[in-house]
Amino acid sequence: MNRLFQIAVLSCAALLLTGCSVSLKSEPIWQNIKIGDLAPSQSKERPEAQLLKTTNFEVFFFEMPAENISALDDVWPILYTKPLKFNDYKAFSANSFSVGFGQNQMWNKVADALRAADGKEVGTVSLLLSDGRADDITIAKLANPKTIFHIPTDGSTQGVTIGPGTVSLRIKAERIPGSRGVCNIKAQPTFSPPVSSTIPRLAARRKSHEFLFVSASFELKMGPGDFIFLGPRRYTSDQITLSSLFFSRAEPSLPAGTFLVASGEDKQKFRPYFGPVVRMFLIVCSRIID
Repeated sequence: MNRLFQIAVLSCAALLLTGCSVSLKSEPIWQNIKIGDLAPSQSKERPEAQLLKTTNFEVFFFEMPAENISALDDVWPILYTKPLKFNDYKAFSANSFSVGFGQNQMWNKVADALRAADGKEVGTVSLLLSDGRADDITIAKLANPKTIFHIPTDGSTQGVTIGPGTVSLRIKAERIPGSRGVCNIKAQPTFSPPVSSTIPRLAARRKSHEFLFVSASFELKMGPGDFIFLGPRRYTSDQITLSSLFFSRAEPSLPAGTFLVASGEDKQKFRPYFGPVVRMFLIVCSRIID
């Protein structure tokens, strides 16, 4: 899948560099992601592979300087919210979460807005989910117990002490009876304690100690080429809220000196950036095997 992504990017590189003096290193490699290119051809699938019902996702992590967060005001109107279902939209919004649904032809406009705000891709992961099973996208690791504040569905502000363990976004894919090429996706912020055993009984005990942030969950129907863009409504510098754990970083995740931003008004010159960043997530449905 990564090779397909690289091919899509490299095929556009020549056009992007035409008439431009910026070096290749100064251009974010994700700037011309074509969501449709992430879905591989089904024609060469082996018959036995079709026996396993699975859904593939590619997850892209982006960061931009926190001072440029207003650029997201241009992103959300591009995307759809109607397909999304929330456990409680008011609580979801109060937790400073924002999410939008898009399709492959919409991505270029989103990418343009991120690029103009010095947004960078900082990592990717792949998910392969069998029907009805879930997997976690790691958001933050807690080495020690920590009190995290969030807003449940009753509208109050509550603190929950969690850790050590991992805060993640749990993604679950479920087939829709009678429908092919589409599935129902559920996403929910989750805290899980460390894995200490593979014994089923002990694993079940670990699961019982999980904490589910139900008020920040959502679901929707997705097919290949569809994507979810998840980010913050505002920047929070502290690390004591659910939103700040998901979307705030004290510094870029890229190696020191490699996160480059435009230097002043000269968009052809770049300088290293070391300040706080906002993190966002692009979750692409790349393939469904019914």
